[in-house]
Amino acid sequence: MNWLGIDFNLPITDATWIFFLVLIIILFAPILLGRLRIPHIIGMILAGILIGEHGFNILERDSSFELFGKVGLYYIMFLAGLEMDLEDFKKNQIKALFFGLFTFLIPMVFGVWSSMTLLEYNVTTSILLASMYASHTLIAYPIIGRYGLARTRSVSITIGGTAITVALALLILAVISGMYKGTIDEWFWILLTGKVVLVSFLIIYFFPRIGRWFFRKYEDSIMQFTFVLAMVFLGAGLQELAGMEGILGAFLVGLVLNRLIPHLSPLMNRIEFIGNALFIPYFLIGVGMIIDIRSLFASGEALKVAVVMTVVATFSKWAAAWLTQKTFRMKKTERKMMFGLSNAQAAATLAAVLVGNGIEVAPGVPLLNDDVLNGTVVMILFTCIISSVVTEQAARKMTVEEIANEDTDKPKEEENIIIPVANPETVENLVNMALLMKDPKRKNGLVALNVINDNNASEAKIAQGKRYLERAAMIAAAADVRMETVSRFDLNIASGIIHTLREHNASEVVIGLHYKVTLVDSFLGRLTENLLNGTYRQVMIIKSLMPANTLRRVVVAVPPKAEYEIGFAKWLERLCRMGTQLGCRMQFFSHPDTRKHIEGYIIQKHKGLRREHSVLESWDDLLLVTGHVSFDHLLVIVSARRGFISYDPAFEKLPTQISKYLNNSSLMVLYPDQYGDPQETVSFSEPLHHSEHKSYDSVAKWLYKWFKKK
Repeated sequence: MNWLGIDFNLPITDATWIFFLVLIIILFAPILLGRLRIPHIIGMILAGILIGEHGFNILERDSSFELFGKVGLYYIMFLAGLEMDLEDFKKNQIKALFFGLFTFLIPMVFGVWSSMTLLEYNVTTSILLASMYASHTLIAYPIIGRYGLARTRSVSITIGGTAITVALALLILAVISGMYKGTIDEWFWILLTGKVVLVSFLIIYFFPRIGRWFFRKYEDSIMQFTFVLAMVFLGAGLQELAGMEGILGAFLVGLVLNRLIPHLSPLMNRIEFIGNALFIPYFLIGVGMIIDIRSLFASGEALKVAVVMTVVATFSKWAAAWLTQKTFRMKKTERKMMFGLSNAQAAATLAAVLVGNGIEVAPGVPLLNDDVLNGTVVMILFTCIISSVVTEQAARKMTVEEIANEDTDKPKEEENIIIPVANPETVENLVNMALLMKDPKRKNGLVALNVINDNNASEAKIAQGKRYLERAAMIAAAADVRMETVSRFDLNIASGIIHTLREHNASEVVIGLHYKVTLVDSFLGRLTENLLNGTYRQVMIIKSLMPANTLRRVVVAVPPKAEYEIGFAKWLERLCRMGTQLGCRMQFFSHPDTRKHIEGYIIQKHKGLRREHSVLESWDDLLLVTGHVSFDHLLVIVSARRGFISYDPAFEKLPTQISKYLNNSSLMVLYPDQYGDPQETVSFSEPLHHSEHKSYDSVAKWLYKWFKKK
């Protein structure tokens, strides 16, 4: 067609216009369907039907859809493994195993029976067709991510069951395919098992170690994202070489990298953003382009096959979810969630039908005929629609129940974390630490502060402080968190922090550990000492020697009677959030009486936290803790200001002990919220103000310089 001198032919083959149309669909499908309260995923599939060769033939399903579609499929499985709560999964692994077996065996039984009796197929065709019902694809998983339910019990059970049933279904496909290709012999099972076990071992053992090394060595965001994507495809490729589908490799890579990529981190946000914005929609549109609704009306047999396939697949998945719910006495909402996630048929189903359609049992007679092929794509359409609608409903109901179960009687303190930024080398580590400890449900609550001393103000200092604030805001924005930036002039930096803390009603301060320049410098530094004197709000002083996501353990030293401080629950909540985000083990050293309160709080609020307890009868035994701290551990020392109930005179030895025994370890010294008005006292935990020992420091510095010259 020539229109205004422009050649216009369908289907469109120009890469520019293909990509433009796909982006328009990705952009407007959620907008239009959101008004109709229809899940966005359905819109992508329906759009694929309309623009595909079986619709208006606007676009051809070319190699770009195959490439991006495969990436999108891997992304879905990778994100499922990456966002899974491993501790919750360990507790529910028996449930996941049973659900995996139920969701495989029930569709197999109903599938073989319906194919042989209703459709009158032979045994081999019936078994392959039943395996297609048994497998499923987590098409609706992006809905879970949008509602923040990725770490709930029912989702973990479904994901675990998915891995089991897909592996078994693909095994049946490999066996049937091998039968007709003549590759099955006495060595088939041994070789297949050996290759799968070897590849799984390589992924489980080497990938986390390679990942931890890479993240410690390279902090560039683009390099980290590219590295993760390369690992996903390497894992998928290795599984394909072993004779299985790549989706299993992508899922396994997500599991092993789970603890290296915290849920609330810039890297996780980039991974989710790219997948949900481009790759996964491309995959869904490509699925829609395969579907030919007209085939239903081409012949009565095709319609019959499509109806039988859709009903059997949907009913058997519902039966598996119902049986799991009744077996383990779960909630109806959880059953609905498991059914919604497991009902969609796409990836493994397509692989099976295409392989079966390509196998000839006789010249010109495929194992799975065209009626099955057309019935399969129709089944994919309806199961994806059912899956999306049911998952959306279950997710909404679970969110409402979660909000209703929250304790609304006690007024919650508003969380605003002040992060003073003055050293470009510590900005990223401080912001990342704050991200790990903040409320994951809030998209704000961070305040970056740069204080300029009135006596040392200059254009260069102002410009430098602005750059530090911009960098901190960019790091937080990469994790989809809005950070407020504040630049202020004050008499001294400590005073500026204290005033900002009061003006913003901040709940705590996260600050870097002072770098000791001279021998007469104090351990904490004058700034931190004055800050501790000026506020009784929680102060966390951090020294990070490596990225937080590569830490393997958090060791917490808690003084006796810490449970009686007003800030006990606050600092414990922050550390539990950190441990949950990192997925690493937390080891608490505390008095037996304090341990009861710590464990009681964790059981009530963070039951899935990986933890262990050791006895620390007296704070004088702190040196025993240092033997449990390695270079890739974080030591958290819970201190107290002088004059409070958990204060111990042994705190005075902390600077010497830390400098001597923990110089090469990451460290956090934590001063919890405490009652009263700040007072001036002499101690390591509550040092003097600058004005009180200014003359002594001047003499000491003069002596130090004099001896240095000599």
